[in-house]
Amino acid sequence: MAKSDVADGSRRNFFRLAGGFSLLAASPLGALAASLPGASPLKIATLGAGHIGSTLGTLWVQAGHSVMFSSRHPEDLKGLAEGLGRLAHTGTVQEALAFADVVLLAVPYRALPQIGKDHAPALATKALIVDASNPIVARDGEIATWAREKGAGLASAELLPGARLVRAFNAINYAKLPEAAHRPGERIGMPMAGDDASALALASSLVREIGFEPVVIGSLAMGRYLIPGTPLAGEHTAEQIRQIVATLN
Repeated sequence: MAKSDVADGSRRNFFRLAGGFSLLAASPLGALAASLPGASPLKIATLGAGHIGSTLGTLWVQAGHSVMFSSRHPEDLKGLAEGLGRLAHTGTVQEALAFADVVLLAVPYRALPQIGKDHAPALATKALIVDASNPIVARDGEIATWAREKGAGLASAELLPGARLVRAFNAINYAKLPEAAHRPGERIGMPMAGDDASALALASSLVREIGFEPVVIGSLAMGRYLIPGTPLAGEHTAEQIRQIVATLN
């Protein structure tokens, strides 16, 4: 495919999604997105509270949102929550899903099939599912190989039917997130991919609130580039991300 064709496709995706953003205010999700930032913070659940879940959850607590950190052993997360204050909570996955408006997926990719089997109906009711889980072959095995071949965004959508998915926070190392957030000068860009304009608008607000500049690179099919080892991996400005996207095929 010629680069000009890719660029044209990227522009078409952008305008299609931008048109969807204009309808956001008329939707039930619009009221939720309109509260950012505002007097009615969101309730966010992290499914997984390891490096990425605890880091992003902490940043959102600091931004004024209520966050429930969940895992199979929520008692192990008490210290994390207590250190963050009254906006931080812990619970089981079931408790977190009952609590949340927005869900962050921050688990090893091999866990997604079971999460989909157990919780797809609940996830489909949420305003936004932020998919920060990366398929790592050495860790996750065959499911990661399949997801990389299919594309991580489309694979996650297949495993979590009905969810308003946005792939984000996949390309920057978790250890870099705190120092990159709210850094002086030009913001670090955060590439995102999704099919649902309302979910993308809400995700953009959450990304911006913790100090990054959201950059929608296209539909979930473009999620294949939001994994470690691609040209989008690492820290880039928003303009640098757009320039990289124009070269992808």
